[in-house]
Amino acid sequence: MKTISVYLISAILAVGLVKYDQPTVLASVSHNDTGAVESKSPGDSDRKPLSHEQLVSKYRGRRPSAWGSSVQGVLTRVRTDQKVIFLTFDACGGGKKGNGFDSELLAYLDREHIPATLFLSGRWIDANPETARRLAANPIFEIENHGFRHKPCSVNGRSAYGIHGTSGIGDVIAEVEKNADKIEGLTHHRPRFYRSGTAMYDDVSAAVVKDMGVTPVGFTINGDGGATFPLGTIKARLLKASLGDIVLCHMNHPEGQTAEGIMAALPIMLKRGFTFARVDAYSPSSSLPHGSP
Repeated sequence: MKTISVYLISAILAVGLVKYDQPTVLASVSHNDTGAVESKSPGDSDRKPLSHEQLVSKYRGRRPSAWGSSVQGVLTRVRTDQKVIFLTFDACGGGKKGNGFDSELLAYLDREHIPATLFLSGRWIDANPETARRLAANPIFEIENHGFRHKPCSVNGRSAYGIHGTSGIGDVIAEVEKNADKIEGLTHHRPRFYRSGTAMYDDVSAAVVKDMGVTPVGFTINGDGGATFPLGTIKARLLKASLGDIVLCHMNHPEGQTAEGIMAALPIMLKRGFTFARVDAYSPSSSLPHGSP
């Protein structure tokens, strides 16, 4: 039963309880067997993004050869020798349930000083403008891009879970850029990471996103199954997390048991010596100190 006061939660999220200095994580550059990026290449942040016209010219006529959440170019984990886990929470938006807000979950993370990355869609931001502003003002949370309309990332309209994907190069660009504009209005800086709606990509669209100067993000562990898993399953999945894993859960379904599963697993993980970081923490040149930030 979720009994924590909504008014207390709003106050916590509005001001934060402690100053949070974002650490950085030492990462090596590698690819997994599927070709998905496991850490950030030192040159990624230095590469100049291509313009709309350049992207269309470069990728016009290319046909996808792969489809999934870990295609070539998608960040699925950070290869590191440090005991750090990246917690990420999607706010998908759409309909009464899709536009929800798990206030108990976010208040717990803030109260326990657990940094997390929040991937917000444009439609969720539109449905929750005040909450989005409060979250963006709290330094414990990193706000990143979950797409303008929460579409799977495709150059040919491929669907995932019954949701139609973006239908061309221009549509991919618009899905990323329009929501980046919204987020920049909240945070005053451009988001550097993008998780598509459903976290599904084809290999061409993932390459387009990277050439926009944005890192497409997948996951290592599906933590809550779209907020449908029971507490025990969520806890068990999180306890399997290892060094550098990216955990995907949801923050827009308070009717689910994501908060309860997170609250059951994280104290055990902390006792095991794990710490947590936002996705923007990892760097090829700096290290993250052990222990809670």
